Amino acid sequence: MALNATIYKVELSVSDMDRHYYETHKLTIAKHPSETDERLMVRLVAFALNAHEQLEMTKGLSTDDEPDIWQKSLSGEIDLWVALGLPSEKVVRQSCSKSGKVIVYPYGGRVAEIWWDKIKGATTRFDNLEVTAFSDADTSALAKLASRAMKIQVNIQDGDMMVSVDENIVYITPVQWKGAA
Repeated sequence: MALNATIYKVELSVSDMDRHYYETHKLTIAKHPSETDERLMVRLVAFALNAHEQLEMTKGLSTDDEPDIWQKSLSGEIDLWVALGLPSEKVVRQSCSKSGKVIVYPYGGRVAEIWWDKIKGATTRFDNLEVTAFSDADTSALAKLASRAMKIQVNIQDGDMMVSVDENIVYITPVQWKGAA
């Protein structure tokens, strides 16, 4: 018997001083049965880092031809492709050809570092690719904040993030491994 997705209701308030973006997004997120709380929270943090009125969650894990998050133009072109985890070099290459900008957010500590060492040479030709990593400690702390109904406040300043759910606060420092040109 197939397992069903778990639905999460999230009110995500983003105060991004770096981009001068201040909005609240009401999100209904389907958490795939194989998705961990850690990945779900990384998805929300990635959404906050790129928050925009046209940014949206996709089917994610349940489909191979969509990223986890994307932003499309009014005419349907993909302006931003956001992938989480450790995509293959082939997936990165295909993503870069489909979108104006691609951001990959690897996480998982040493495993993510090994992944990057393996594919970084093949990514130098992609001017529209950005790779920004989260530390294992940061994502583990985020996972502990996950619940089915969340009010999340994310403050971003000078590239650092403060994520708060209720009285719990996690400070995150994303590390850019590759910047887009």
